[in-house]
Amino acid sequence: MAEEIQAKIENYRTAPFDARFPNQNQTRNCWSNYLDFHRCEKALEAKGVDTAPCDWYKRVYKSLCPGSWVQRWEEQKDEGNFAGKI
Repeated sequence: MAEEIQAKIENYRTAPFDARFPNQNQTRNCWSNYLDFHRCEKALEAKGVDTAPCDWYKRVYKSLCPGSWVQRWEEQKDEGNFAGKI
């Protein structure tokens, strides 16, 4: 299973279709993948497991989200006033 995930990450080109977000506006998709990445990373780190499977979410949100948004969210997380529940 880990090899399969690793192969998908290596062959990754752009964000795949997600049926939860069928419209052109991908803002929610960006936000969801950003939160999913940080939740995944937090959960796996708490278990002491490798966080490599979380890289999928990171690649998707980096593909969908404008860099300025991600930078702002990271600053908000550092300041402790981030709106999302991670």
